[in-house]
Amino acid sequence: MQNLDNSISRRYRFSFFTLILGTSFSLITTLPAPHTGRFDATANAQSVEETSGNWPYFLGPQQTGISSETNLIDKFPLEGPPLLWEKKIGTGYSAPSVLGNQLVIHHRPDGDREGKEVIECVAADTGKPLWKYEYDSDFRDPYGYNNGPRCSPLLTPQYCYTFGAQGKLYCLNLKDGTLVWHHDCLKEFDVPPGFFGVGSTPILEGDKLIVMVGGKPNAGMVAFDAVTGKTLWENVGKDVWNGTSTGWERMPVYKWRGNEKISSYSSPLAVTIHGKRHLLCLMRQGLVSLDPQDGSVNFKYWFRSLINDSVNAARPVVVDDKIFLSAAYEVGSALLQVDADGKSYKELWRNPTNMLTHWSTTIQHEGYLYGFSGRHERGATMRCVRLTDGKVIWETDGSEPVVGKVKPNTLTGQYQWIDSGKTAPWPVYGRGSAILADNKFIVLGERGTLAIVKVDPMQFTEVCRTSFPQIKYPAWAAPVLAHKKIYLRSESHLICLDFSKKRSEK
Repeated sequence: MQNLDNSISRRYRFSFFTLILGTSFSLITTLPAPHTGRFDATANAQSVEETSGNWPYFLGPQQTGISSETNLIDKFPLEGPPLLWEKKIGTGYSAPSVLGNQLVIHHRPDGDREGKEVIECVAADTGKPLWKYEYDSDFRDPYGYNNGPRCSPLLTPQYCYTFGAQGKLYCLNLKDGTLVWHHDCLKEFDVPPGFFGVGSTPILEGDKLIVMVGGKPNAGMVAFDAVTGKTLWENVGKDVWNGTSTGWERMPVYKWRGNEKISSYSSPLAVTIHGKRHLLCLMRQGLVSLDPQDGSVNFKYWFRSLINDSVNAARPVVVDDKIFLSAAYEVGSALLQVDADGKSYKELWRNPTNMLTHWSTTIQHEGYLYGFSGRHERGATMRCVRLTDGKVIWETDGSEPVVGKVKPNTLTGQYQWIDSGKTAPWPVYGRGSAILADNKFIVLGERGTLAIVKVDPMQFTEVCRTSFPQIKYPAWAAPVLAHKKIYLRSESHLICLDFSKKRSEK
């Protein structure tokens, strides 16, 4: 599956970039449903956000990249599903979030020319502007990537929470965008500069907004009162990681220096394992489980690269009492099993090559893990890995369905269909992303290739593919599905596609 024809290989050889991202930067098994005023931590896990087809959080209603929506199209033509609306937006890697008919997108207008980050709400069905909130930001990406937000908005019926690239945390009224409270986290918590700005999306746990702040010396994770913004607890840093066993030959026990980066680009998640609530945080140094009530440590697991310029970015995946971790930069993946006491674990397996997730969170389905592996665009593959032992069942770069059907256009730098001469989608997925809904994967390659792929642990089967000129490289935010519409963003556009199955197709 990984072999391209000669023409694709020659063109693709010059088209990769060495990048890092923590947006699409990617599980809450039981997120409480928020209510007026305070948040009810005992609310049913099947919240109104999940049952009504919303996508109000990063990676969807269950924060796993999985949606329960049905009656979606099984196949679309070469031109793709119908385009309902499009909107020109500023830069950023954050995906939009949708609650009811309100869509919120966080972006940086006009890139470097505007010293603002913008939280913008539009009608989800038409793109019509509803409200906008702006604040100052002079963030500059140290590696030259765009300067927009990396974290997705978090929506409740009352509030919209955002976390900007410069660590500015905002709570707005969802109805009209007026300010409720905010924190300048980098200044308040003494946060060292990150590689690519701030990229870990906050989560809600009961009445607490949980944020990976990354402050020194022990404010890696901070819980805020979700309504007032008051700091409730902080933990993780020197006291957690100093003296930790690493498994590294040159430094078997880690000695804290004081200038470490603490935060990662992986969003925290709250889960229930063996009846105990765990706040799982994949930090730069590794995984730490906290008690969400007071931030005390349950257990920790060193999981990071020996390479200094490296990050953890993909979210952990929880299956019953097992936790799957994966990272690029020669780290690989591991499967942990939490013991019944909630304070210890067993390492079931660890593999340095089977899944090296750069940023897009792996999706678990019926005992198999589906995700994208690879540090660079060139050589990255979509893979299916068996959960029980970590064995790779299949992998593909996505080119197989179009080998011999497309060729590079030397004038445009794009590909074209050989039979029609029309522009074709980029032949390989690269470090793509995917969501799972209605028994199908909706895949977005990092150069804008949109595909439907069958859910099959035995073989890769692509049903159809297309692309839209508005969604160009780097398309790093995962697709968003809400009310049978797919939303895609690039560094310049947001588009809305109709994914509903028509009556004649049912």
